[in-house]
Parts: sequence; C-alpha cells; structure tokens
Amino acid sequence: MAGERNDPYRNYRFRVEVEGLEQAGFSEVTGFEASINVIEYREGNELTTPRKLPGLTKYGNITLKWGTTESMELYEWLLECVEGTIERKTITIIALDEEGNDVATWQVIEAWPVRYSAPSFNGVGNEVALELLEFAHEGLTRTA
Repeated sequence: MAGERNDPYRNYRFRVEVEGLEQAGFSEVTGFEASINVIEYREGNELTTPRKLPGLTKYGNITLKWGTTESMELYEWLLECVEGTIERKTITIIALDEEGNDVATWQVIEAWPVRYSAPSFNGVGNEVALELLEFAHEGLTRTA
C-alpha cells in the first residue's frame, strides 16, 4: 500500500530457541556474521588488476548471554562436548515486533559450544549475574 510506513524492528525484542533445550530467556545474542574470502588471481599476460574469485565462506561464532538461574542445560551441553561428545544443534533467533509476534528469524546450523564464561561477582555490585556461552557453527540462514 502506497505511503505505508515500514519501521525497523527493535533489537531488544527477541527470543532464542535451542533445539531440544528448555533454557529460559537470553539477555544478549551477538556474532551474527558471514563473510566470503576473496581470492585474487592474475595470469602473467593479463592486465595489472587481478580477478577476484570467491573463496571459503566463514561464519563468526554466536554468543548467548543470560542471567544465571538454576538451569544447567547449556552448561551440561558444554560439559558433554568437553568429554568428547559433540552434539550439534540448531539455534533459532527470532525478532519480535512491539506486540510480541515473530517477524524475522535466523537459524544457526550445526552449532556446538566452544567457550563458557561464568558470572563475575562483586560484593558492592547490583547487576545481574550473567553467564556466556559461545558457539561454533556451520551456517547462518535467515528464514523469514
């Protein structure tokens, strides 16, 4: 419809689903990135400007942060990986509109935990204790 306003989604309205886990909400998700390496190639009889060819695609690690609760599911997944059982899962990040409806979705494919940070504690602090888990993965797809 002509003249319809299409406001961007807010970055503070989202939810995260980790395949098969019931973990509660997350306060932050970072690391959404994909890049394609560029291979420069030039034969000796060509112009001085090399051709640029696509190389390998790389995906940045995804990091989830959440307020520490009694839930140990994500930490237990990390421990399984440390013990040699790498179980890969799909992580889905969903942007929500102001009414709480799903509006944009990204899937992180074949993810598994590679780094964990426990919360910092401070006797005079008044912040929420946050845990952090970083995931390696093999693909990032926007599905909606």
